[in-house]
Formats: sequence, C-alpha cells, structure tokens
Amino acid sequence: MYAEKIAAGFSTPSLYYIATMIPFGDEGKARVDKHKKQRMVYDFVTVERPFGVSEIPIPSDSVVLLEDVSNMLGNVLFSGEQDGNEDSVFDDIRALCAKCRACVFVSIDGLTVQLEYNEETRGYIDALSRLNRRLSDFADVVIQMQNGNPVFLKGEFHAMD
Repeated sequence: MYAEKIAAGFSTPSLYYIATMIPFGDEGKARVDKHKKQRMVYDFVTVERPFGVSEIPIPSDSVVLLEDVSNMLGNVLFSGEQDGNEDSVFDDIRALCAKCRACVFVSIDGLTVQLEYNEETRGYIDALSRLNRRLSDFADVVIQMQNGNPVFLKGEFHAMD
C-alpha cells in the first residue's frame, strides 16, 4: 500500500500497475482481488505480466509500480516458460525503468537460507538476495518497511509535480 501511495504521489496522467503474481488456487485469486480493490482509488492501469515487463507499451510520462520483484524472479526461475535468471530480471526491470518517468518496484527481503530448504529454494533465496542488492544500487530511493513503517535506506522521496 505504501508503494501505491508513492507511485500515486507523482503528478502524471499515466499511472501503471504491473502485477507479476501468477495466482494459484482460491487463495491466490483472493489476494489478487484484494489488491485490485485496494488500488482502485488511485486509477492505475493494471497490466498482469509475470515477466517480460519491459515489453509492455507504456507512455514515457508514466509512473510504473512493479509488484513484485520476488514473484517475477520466481516466475522466471520456476515457470519453465522463460530461460532466465536474476540477470535477465534485472535487465528487464532496468529496461522498463528507462521507458517511463518513474518506476517504483516492490520486493521482499530478509529471507534466510535454511538447511531444510531444498536446493531449488535455496537457489531462489540467494538469487533474490543478489537481485535486491543490484536493484538497491540501481535505485535512487530504497525504502524498507519495518513493522508497517517506512525506513529510508537510501535517498529521500518527495512527491513530484
């Protein structure tokens, strides 16, 4: 919700929400419905795309919210539909950001590799950690939510006109 407020804080006629989650089962569909209702107030144009986000035609004055990087990476690694890794996801996100006025992306952090995880899951967690570090280096502003409160790790956000 905080990322939605940030994206909506820009003055722009084009506000895009790129949803990367592939919903599985009733729980997944309920989550998608919840997010759609939640963002209705902001008048986002919603595009559902599990990966290949830079291929989406968007106006150059757009502000884009990419929700979320962790899903996108999982889609690329586990779908079998695309031969990719965290490098291809990073390149895809950078190319998306180059096409628009501003790009807000959401990810999860703080996953730790547990011994009981299988090799595939450990590989995903490691890849996500590397990808998040690269995106943090690339980003102008990095915000981490801690107990529902934003903590600025890099830069400052001011609503743009």
